[in-house]
Amino acid sequence: MKEHRSQSAKQQVNLSEERRAASRVTIIGMILDAVLGVIKIIGGALFHSQALVVDGIHSFSDVMSDFVVLGVMRVSRQGPDADHPYGHQRIETMGTMVLGSFLIAVGAALAWDNTLRLMGEGATDLPEWPVLVAAAVSVGSKEWIYRYTRHIGIRIRSDLIIANAWHSRTDAFSSVIVLFSTMGAMLGYIWLDVLAAVVISVIIIHIGWKFTWDSVKELVDTGLSPEDTKLLKETALAIDGVRNVHELRSRRMGHDIMLDVHLVVRPEISVSEGHQIGMQMVSAMREQLDNILDINFHIDAENDEDHPQTSEQLPGREEIRELLSRHIDRLPPDSRLRLHYLRNKVHMELFMEIPETEPLPDARRISRELEHYPWFGSLRIWHAHTEHH
Repeated sequence: MKEHRSQSAKQQVNLSEERRAASRVTIIGMILDAVLGVIKIIGGALFHSQALVVDGIHSFSDVMSDFVVLGVMRVSRQGPDADHPYGHQRIETMGTMVLGSFLIAVGAALAWDNTLRLMGEGATDLPEWPVLVAAAVSVGSKEWIYRYTRHIGIRIRSDLIIANAWHSRTDAFSSVIVLFSTMGAMLGYIWLDVLAAVVISVIIIHIGWKFTWDSVKELVDTGLSPEDTKLLKETALAIDGVRNVHELRSRRMGHDIMLDVHLVVRPEISVSEGHQIGMQMVSAMREQLDNILDINFHIDAENDEDHPQTSEQLPGREEIRELLSRHIDRLPPDSRLRLHYLRNKVHMELFMEIPETEPLPDARRISRELEHYPWFGSLRIWHAHTEHH
């Protein structure tokens, strides 16, 4: 049995609005990054600051990542289709992984180059005061775009936009380092400028690794945390009629959660009651975690973990009805047969209407005759008399 979120017209509108919001904030950030990148690289080259040049390259890496974000968000915020029935959120995850890998590559190259520089001659010229101005402007503007982008990312529940926001904040962090290293270099510690460039590169690598690793964990279907899993199990067990939850599997797709749940219920209940119990569980779980996209629930009459799974080779309804007709004289065609498949046995309940003038079937005798079948569990016959006209 399955409960899923339908794709209504309202949800399609929401996806369109999310795409527009993501595109707007990304374009604003991209323009800002490009302007800052030009200022930093030119300023670093003219006023002798290798750290500012590296910081400028970092800003241009933000521009590249913004292009990735624009393309990915356009695709990932499309609704489900025939080829992607669960939506396109995994494309966003792939985009986040590409962005993280790009940051690692840029950071590693800059770290290597400046480490060689630090171990060699290092810087020879003192940075000048315009470097401080450029770094200060970068800190203020990048902190603003970080807060704005993160706010949008949280609102539209996009890990990619949030990751891009943190990418912007690393630029602010690196500009802070440029500020202090430039002050130190202007006081005579020229090597601080190159050391700052190495530190900034390491920060870029660290952020890139975090994005990449989180995306890989999602792509290999890493489940919810033990705390969230325990919460959902306790939620299911609190539902009236649920005896046990013997399997709960989860995976993420973007910000959304997919669940597979096996519920153990009383074996004698009807199919519709079992489904109703499952729907009550779905509603309760959504109250606990509002980003659950899809819940598949399976209703079990027994715990498969405690007992061997019931074999699919057991006889079906038509075969059992034909067998009963051999042991019950004049089995009414309108009689109802209820079957319970438990622990590799078939337990039968037969509901019959019998005229008052006819004898009742002997359930004990019939049970003895069926005992030689290895799959036979029990037989109960329920009957009601009808008046004979």
